[in-house]
Amino acid sequence: MEIFPLLLSTLLLRPYVFIFLGLHLLAGGLQLGLKRITVFTLLAFLIAFTSEYSSTRNGIPYGPYIYTGETHGKELYVSNVPFMDSLSYSFLAYFSYSLALLLVSPVSRKGWRFELIAPPWHSRGVLFLAATLMMLQDVVVDPVALRGSQWFLGQIFYYPDGGIYFGVPLSNFLGWFVVGLAIIYCFQRLDKKMGWAMPRAENALMGPACYFVNMLFILSVTFYIGEYLLGLVSLAIFASIFYLTLQKVCNPNGRTHRSAPTP
Repeated sequence: MEIFPLLLSTLLLRPYVFIFLGLHLLAGGLQLGLKRITVFTLLAFLIAFTSEYSSTRNGIPYGPYIYTGETHGKELYVSNVPFMDSLSYSFLAYFSYSLALLLVSPVSRKGWRFELIAPPWHSRGVLFLAATLMMLQDVVVDPVALRGSQWFLGQIFYYPDGGIYFGVPLSNFLGWFVVGLAIIYCFQRLDKKMGWAMPRAENALMGPACYFVNMLFILSVTFYIGEYLLGLVSLAIFASIFYLTLQKVCNPNGRTHRSAPTP
């Protein structure tokens, strides 16, 4: 099939991925700048594709899994890996990085306009927090994606040996943590070397908001397909992260407001 009809077919098959990709580019462009979000996206895609290509052959880093090829001819593939699967890592990684920055940075707030002051773009704390947040996204997403035959995703992959967490092996989540580390670390090193980082960052809420919107989308699918226990576990993960974020948004610099003592 020619490339342009195949790209159109991919768009029609995976519209939600293109929507989140568009939000990623918009939010990242406003917060990081066009150059930095473009580099971030390319790095994430290359690292993600390498990890998926490797794991479907030798089990590293996620453990062994197999793409079924069910959507061959309907969407774009690179070798045996669906193009959009690897591309989706870019927005999952950026949403996680943006949320990590919000949680640890001093914040200037004017109404609902939030700006990060001296964000620690290249810190190890942000690196490990972002990788953890990215892994937790996959804890919510992967069991539902594994059940793709029950919704419009389709059965695009499976784990030949099954897994303990609703059919997903724990090695998969370790792999996501490692790949998240690799994506954020490589971006941090390049960003620091090139001197692209800015002393302040506007649009501090859009990336984190997209993080939660993506989770809510998957949660809605989880309950739609009748996976209620999985839905409750995923909801607990969502609620815990959302609570911490809400605390930061409502009290951005950790100050406690006390009334003046009465004379």
